[in-house]
Amino acid sequence: YHHASGAVHPVIPTETRPVDCELKEVTSLTKRTEQQEGDSDADRAEVVVIKSRANAKGVLEEDALLENGSQSNDSDDTSTDQSQVLAPPLKETSFSIGLQVLVPFLLAGFGTVGAGIVLDIVQHWTVFQEVTEVFILVPALLGLKGNLEMTLASRLSTAANIGHMDTAKEMWGMIVGNLALIQVQATVVGFLASIAAVIFGWIPEGHFKMGHAVLLCASSVATAFIASLLLGLIMIGVIVGARKISINPDNVATPIAASLGDLITLALLSGISGGLYKQMQANDYVNTLVCAVFVALTPIWIVIARRTPSTREVLYSGWEPVIIAMAISSVGGLILDKTVSDPNFAGMAVFTPVINGVGGNLVAVQASRISTYLHMSGLPGVEPQANRPKCLNPCSAFFGSGLNSRSARVLFLLVVPGHLVFLYTISSMQGGHTTLTSVFMAFYLTVALLQVLILLYMADWMVHWMWGRGMDPDNFSIPYLTSMGDLLGTGFLALSFHILWLIGDRDSDVGD
Repeated sequence: YHHASGAVHPVIPTETRPVDCELKEVTSLTKRTEQQEGDSDADRAEVVVIKSRANAKGVLEEDALLENGSQSNDSDDTSTDQSQVLAPPLKETSFSIGLQVLVPFLLAGFGTVGAGIVLDIVQHWTVFQEVTEVFILVPALLGLKGNLEMTLASRLSTAANIGHMDTAKEMWGMIVGNLALIQVQATVVGFLASIAAVIFGWIPEGHFKMGHAVLLCASSVATAFIASLLLGLIMIGVIVGARKISINPDNVATPIAASLGDLITLALLSGISGGLYKQMQANDYVNTLVCAVFVALTPIWIVIARRTPSTREVLYSGWEPVIIAMAISSVGGLILDKTVSDPNFAGMAVFTPVINGVGGNLVAVQASRISTYLHMSGLPGVEPQANRPKCLNPCSAFFGSGLNSRSARVLFLLVVPGHLVFLYTISSMQGGHTTLTSVFMAFYLTVALLQVLILLYMADWMVHWMWGRGMDPDNFSIPYLTSMGDLLGTGFLALSFHILWLIGDRDSDVGD
C-alpha cells in the first residue's frame, strides 16, 4: 500500500473472493504473523502484495493491459474506509485498440505495397532471371522481420511495460545486448537461408553451380546483417518514444517493424545481389570476401550479447524457432519461385509481400499482446486461467469476453478494409501484371481472411502453450507465426492464381 508520503507497507486482502476485497494496512509482516496466531483461520493461505516505488510509475500502463472482469463498484463496497480500496483497473476498449493499431498497420501495409512493387520490377532483372533461386531467399529474408525484429520489438515492449527499462542503465543494457543478439542471429540465418535455397533450388534438379551458390550466400548474409541493424535501431527508437508519450508499445512496435522492413530488405537484396552478380563476372573472389567479412564479425557480437542476462539466455536457447521459421519461409519461397517463374503467373509477385506482410503484422501484434498479458499475470509455467482448455475452441478465441478475444476481433476486422486500401494503391500506381477484376478481388480477400483467421487462432493457442511449458513467448512464438503467415499467404495466393487461370479469369495484363 502506497502512502502519499511515499512509504510502502504490505497490503493484505482479508477475503479470497475477487470482488469486494477489504484492504488492511500493517506496518510489518511480523505483526501480521502475530495476529494470525490467534486466528482460527491461520492455516488459510493469504497473498501479500508488495509494490516497490521504483515500479510504481508503470502501474497505470500495466493495469490498462490487464483484463479484470470483476471490478468493484460503489454500491457493492463494504469497506468503511474508501481510501483503502483499490481503484478499478483501466481497461483497453476495442476502439482504443483499433485506434492505436490502425496507423502503424496502414504504414506497415504501405511498406509491403512498396516491397511488392519493387519485387514486381526486379523479377525481370538479369540476376533474378539467371539465378532464379534468389526468389527462394525473398520470403526467408523478408521473414527476418518476424524472426528477429518483431521478436526484438515484442521482447523490448514487454520489458518496458513491466518496468525493466525504467532507468538509463537498464535501458542501455537491454538495447546493446539485443542489438548484438540480432546481428548474430541475422548472420546465421542469412547463411542458412542461402543453403536452403541451394537445397530447394538445385539439388532436386541434379545440378550445382559453385559461383551461384557463393553469390547466394554473400547476398543473403549481407542483406540480413544490414537490414537487421537498420530495423533494430528503428525499433528501439519506436519503443522508447512510445513509452514517453504513454502509448502501449505492443500496439505499435511490431507493425512499424514491418512498415519499412519488407521494403528495406527487398531493396537491399535486389541491389546487393545485382551488384555482386556483376562483380562475379570480373572478380569472382568478391563474393567469397563478403561472406568471410560478415562471418568474422560474429564472435564480436556473441561476446557483447553474452554480457546481458536476458540476451544471454536467448543466445543459447533461441535458435530453434529462428531456424525452423527460416525453413518454413523457405518452403514458401520455393512456391514463389516455381509460380513466378511461369510467365502466366508473373502477376503474383506484387501481391506476395502484401498478403504475407499483413498477416504477419496482425498476428505479431496479437502474440505480443498475449505475451505481455501473461508476463504481467505471473511467471512462465503458471497459467493465469487454471481452467483454460489445452485446445481452445475457435469460437472462444474470437467471441470470448476477455481482452485477448476482443483484440483478435479488432485485428480480424482490419483485414478487408486494409487489403482494399492496399489493392487500390497498387492499382493506382499501375503496379503488377493483374487487372483487379471482381472475381480476383473475391478470391484474394477470401484467402487473406482465411490466412489471418488461422494465424490469430494459432497465436492464442501457441503463446499459452509455450507459456505453460515454461518458455518465454516473446522469444519463441512470433518467428513460428510469421513464417506460417508467409507459407499460408504464398500457398493460398498461388492456389488462387492457378484456380483463376483454370476458370478463365485471364485478363490481358497477366504475363505482360
